[in-house]
Amino acid sequence: MKRFNAFKKGVIGLVVLSLAFTSCSNNDEATETEDFTQDTTEVQRSAEIDQIDNVLGDIVIDAYEQQEFEIADRIESIKDSSEREAYSRDIPECVTVTVVAQQNYREVTLDFGSEGCVINGHLIQGQIVFDYTRDTEAQQIMINYNLVNFYFDAKNVIASRSILKELSNENGNPQFTHNLSITVIWPNGAQASREGTRIREWVEGFGSGVFSDNVFEITGSWTATFVNGNTHAYEVIVPLRREAVCPYFVSGSFNVQRTNFGGVFDFGEGECDNQATFTFNNGAEIPIILN
Repeated sequence: MKRFNAFKKGVIGLVVLSLAFTSCSNNDEATETEDFTQDTTEVQRSAEIDQIDNVLGDIVIDAYEQQEFEIADRIESIKDSSEREAYSRDIPECVTVTVVAQQNYREVTLDFGSEGCVINGHLIQGQIVFDYTRDTEAQQIMINYNLVNFYFDAKNVIASRSILKELSNENGNPQFTHNLSITVIWPNGAQASREGTRIREWVEGFGSGVFSDNVFEITGSWTATFVNGNTHAYEVIVPLRREAVCPYFVSGSFNVQRTNFGGVFDFGEGECDNQATFTFNNGAEIPIILN
């Protein structure tokens, strides 16, 4: 849930470094970095949407897996209760979970309350309501969720989205395809929307009953659109690797293209550290410190 918070911090570092970079003698390089500094507000807001996307996905997947684990546990209730493990969820106790079960249908409401609940440093208010139909024979399961009076760190988030879970992809791993349609309204009235697709391949930790040991590899592409008509396009080049034990993406890169600016943001080759790089379209590279 913290990964794109790291990205947001990295953006701030990139802004400072790009200001220094404009002193280069190459006019094209100076123009490109100057264009970037003009987009800093939108870059910041786009990074905040990234953060919201990640947190929403984590919460819904965690709650869904908890439901499935508990159902499977009840089915195997013939075993001695001392032998059965409980699902260790990351969702804190301040979230009220309500389940409506009708045959194979499940509707789950996650209520963060009007006062809100702090999850990994983020104040979340309102509700997430998701539903799905259980089918033990199906290779794919659609999870649909809606946000009700939902606020993320005082930002109003409006979305009715879906996550397609594949029980086994071509690599034999569970996979989640996220519909990223979302609108975010900031307290000052600024607004941005996002469309696109993000794919999470669950490469480690599946079935352990502990959400915190999971590792995902993320791919996909998406576009952020602002009320002034500006658009920011993102496409993952090398899968972004998320390890629950690390507060940063440990590897992977994505291409960034904005109205007058572009380049590649790279998280490195696998170390859990705060080091990254940004390479401008003109080939210039600068180091990024993520904290």
